[in-house]
Amino acid sequence: MKLFFSSLIFTFLFLSSIQADYQPFVKKQLLLIHQMEEDNITQEALKVLVTQQENIYKMTLEKLLLNKNIILNQALPYQEEIFVLQKVLNHNKKRGDKEAILRDEIQLKSYQILQKQRQMSKETLRALDYYDYNKFTIKMTDYFIENQEAIQKIDTVDYKIHLKTKATNDIMIEIQKNIRDYYAILELNIDVISYFSRFERRMYRLNKYAHYNLLPIALYLDYTKFGKMLNTILYPYNLSIMKLILIFVISLLLYLLRTQVYRVMKILLAKILYIQKYINEIMESSYNHINILFIAINMEMIIYIYHNFSSIKIVSTFFNIVYALLFTLILYRIINTIASIRLEDINIVEKKMKNEMVNVALKIINFLILIMGILLVMHFAGANLATVLSGLGIGGFAIAFAARESLANFLGTISILMSDIFSQGDWIVVNNSEGTVVEIGLRVTTLRTFDNALIAIPNGTIASNDVKNWSRRTLGRRIKLSLGVKYDSKPVDIRNAITQIRQMLQDHKGIATTKTNYTYRKYKRTKLVSEEDSIGVKRTLLVYLDELSDSSINILVYCFTKTTDWNQWLETKEDVIYKIMDILENNNLEFAYPSLSIYQENDSNAKSL
Repeated sequence: MKLFFSSLIFTFLFLSSIQADYQPFVKKQLLLIHQMEEDNITQEALKVLVTQQENIYKMTLEKLLLNKNIILNQALPYQEEIFVLQKVLNHNKKRGDKEAILRDEIQLKSYQILQKQRQMSKETLRALDYYDYNKFTIKMTDYFIENQEAIQKIDTVDYKIHLKTKATNDIMIEIQKNIRDYYAILELNIDVISYFSRFERRMYRLNKYAHYNLLPIALYLDYTKFGKMLNTILYPYNLSIMKLILIFVISLLLYLLRTQVYRVMKILLAKILYIQKYINEIMESSYNHINILFIAINMEMIIYIYHNFSSIKIVSTFFNIVYALLFTLILYRIINTIASIRLEDINIVEKKMKNEMVNVALKIINFLILIMGILLVMHFAGANLATVLSGLGIGGFAIAFAARESLANFLGTISILMSDIFSQGDWIVVNNSEGTVVEIGLRVTTLRTFDNALIAIPNGTIASNDVKNWSRRTLGRRIKLSLGVKYDSKPVDIRNAITQIRQMLQDHKGIATTKTNYTYRKYKRTKLVSEEDSIGVKRTLLVYLDELSDSSINILVYCFTKTTDWNQWLETKEDVIYKIMDILENNNLEFAYPSLSIYQENDSNAKSL
């Protein structure tokens, strides 16, 4: 009884195994392959069958991508069939039924090939998720090689010899059918690899659509009458109706996003107290660069879509370098705009920021921005920044030695700024070079001479030499005159003239005296200094008989004007001279001129020349 039930079970397994049950896709493909192998098939019929086969591949791939996550989580097919066949095959081997063994062996190999094919397809679907298209193609090729290696281990026997034998029983008929299916499945496996290879770009593109939940829309557009007609024109140019729509939509979104970026930047800048008034100027300064940035992003997205949603390394590198440069330029323009507009409104503690301090600080910041930009460009160009920075550290001593003069000039700049010797616009004299300070730079200070030449003096030279600053005067620009009158002048007239000149200067509205007041901003000092000498106040007024020279009696006039402006000083000096001339004339005094007296040895009368 036990033997009966055992035989019954194996009989059931045997009967279920002889009827090959393939999945619908495999059934359709096997049918087409068998039809193509018929001897009497015509060329036209063969073309029709090939077109049908192509459409089945196309529709199957689309279904795979639409249900990709479900398929990837499914177990490999034909597991149960393979299990049953192995049991039946073992049973038939024990029985020594050679024909049954051959039938089941071929059927088992067919299932194994289909299983390897499904495994290859699943791995290819997973590889589609690689962001780099080239990496996807490399992985897909690896899976093809693995599949072929596995098939070679399965296909070790030539079964075609059995097709020449005339079938005399049902088992032989089944054997020949399984052989034909077996070789058709081998061909099917090659066809699948060939289809994947020929349409790898389409697979990659459709997978991207699926990733962004756009595949149903893309397929709908592809199958519409208008879509088919337009795609026929676009396909040779690697375009499609869906690509054009995506390019348009992304370009529109980036255009709208640009306005939002401007708005966000304004909000962020408005939170900085000192530049709230200058937001419009700052935005205008970076407007063009931001536009170029969005244009570059748009161009990269267009190339990315055109290239079937895959990045090109050289293109990505190029655009990354462009982004680094634009980011550096935008940062440069914003910082320089903030520093250049209304500096007097940006206060530090109790006093206004000096222009030259801002200029030097700005140049240092610009230098750092430049270094940052260079490092970003090198990074995106593929350079190893760790190696570059370590190389700079090793070569730092050599660079410092070679640039010792530049370092001395930079330290001179710091010395000039910290000691506050002069500022922009001051009239100074350094090493016989005289002019107005144009700019205190990181390396040199530029002067505009009074004959309109430009002189650049290294800051190290200025820091180590005497500097005469004519502009550091709050009150008083000197007038010094030596008035020579003739020797035949009467002392009483000279005395009266001196008194009148002194009084005239005391009363002159343009001459500084001890009664002249001045205003200045008083700062807290950490050292004791002469206040008037420190801020440049001179109110000395001297008018005295000075000397008896060779040809004249000299009167010294020494005073200071209230103004320090050169033009106003000249006007005051001119007025003083005219008034002195009037005083001398009113006191019967004449200006002396150089003269020489010659005496003859035997004549006591001298002749004056």
